[in-house]
Amino acid sequence: MTRQELFTNIKKKRSFLCVGLDTDITKIPSHLHKEQDPIFEFNKQIIDATADVTVAYKPNIAFYEALGPKGWESLQKTLDYIPNDIFTIADAKRGDIGNTSALYARAFFEAMSFDSITVAPYMGRDSVKPFLQFDGKWVILLGLTSNEGFADFQNEPMADGKKLFEKVITTSQQWGSADNMMYVVGATRGEMFKEVRALAPEHFLLVPGIGAQGGDLEATCKYGMNSQCGLLVNSARGIIYAGNGVDFAEKAKLAATDLQQQMDEMLEKYL
Repeated sequence: MTRQELFTNIKKKRSFLCVGLDTDITKIPSHLHKEQDPIFEFNKQIIDATADVTVAYKPNIAFYEALGPKGWESLQKTLDYIPNDIFTIADAKRGDIGNTSALYARAFFEAMSFDSITVAPYMGRDSVKPFLQFDGKWVILLGLTSNEGFADFQNEPMADGKKLFEKVITTSQQWGSADNMMYVVGATRGEMFKEVRALAPEHFLLVPGIGAQGGDLEATCKYGMNSQCGLLVNSARGIIYAGNGVDFAEKAKLAATDLQQQMDEMLEKYL
């Protein structure tokens, strides 16, 4: 999917919502456990309920890997079920020496046909570039994450006074472009979006932390939106676990629609 196609879908749906399919077998409604593939059945109903207000789905691969071969089967069935016009993100946070990264890229881009994959940049250029060799595919580099421990390394000043996350964002732009590279920037970082936008004004940002983690959508849009929106705001638990009964999909739809309506207001205000 191209950047223009992604932006076109954002304008069409008046939404930049990414739904995180972080599907935990221990948290899905109990009545689904009688299904042959409970994980896929849960995902299927979530997709059916939210696809009209969603521009991206992001399965976190850990939830599927933890289930062994059956989990990988559920993941592939989920990927196959997602409508073709919706952007797909393998939240796998891969990154290794070049030849291994090339195999990870083949796994998620060729064998599974994801549109994008999250990548850890801290092994440097040769660990990232293999993912950038696939036409129409995207690398989403960890930039400034939403977790509590981000300050341990990412926010530390270097010898030249720049923070490590700034070095990652500026250096990595030599490897790819705004047409095949995004950055993960957590919504819990607030006004730090200004710093990120100064470094990467044209790139899309994948923004976790809205919802259960307490991120501020208004601040994210005020400081992070660009002329093509430039944001994919992810919500996982706040949507997929909005309900835990037989009506879980209806509750998910309500939660997703509420967030989409807020996004519509932000697009009107800041775009």
